[in-house]
Amino acid sequence: MLWTPKIRLVTVLCSIVFVLGTALQNYAIIDLDLIEASMRLKGADTAESPTYLGALRLVGDVFIVGNALGLLVWFRWRWLFWPVLAFNVGQAFGVFVVPFEVHRAAIDEHGWPGVLPSLVTDGGAVILSIALIVAYVRSRRLTRTGDPVRL
Repeated sequence: MLWTPKIRLVTVLCSIVFVLGTALQNYAIIDLDLIEASMRLKGADTAESPTYLGALRLVGDVFIVGNALGLLVWFRWRWLFWPVLAFNVGQAFGVFVVPFEVHRAAIDEHGWPGVLPSLVTDGGAVILSIALIVAYVRSRRLTRTGDPVRL
């Protein structure tokens, strides 16, 4: 994939927002009380909540690093396309993977701002993933050998 200036700028800007949003969600919104509240809402035993919190934060850390990788797109390295796309598709699945009870508990504890970072990062990752796929398909239709189609 040849990084056009527009898709490169969009990817870097989204990556900045996603790093900040994921870090905010991971360390300011998600805490032991929120996890215990979400487990109670689900009817699950809260004894495993510290383990669940640790696993959830580990996943968040992986996405922080993956989103930070998107910042390197600024340097136009072609090999970054697939890892950046993979992390964004993975984060987009957060819309389906994160249990509703976690969002409900976040709303109860923090109000609507408690789910805003998750909505922005996961929803934004859906949009960025689609934009990257469209840019990839368009870049494969070359006007001349080696020149990408302008977006």
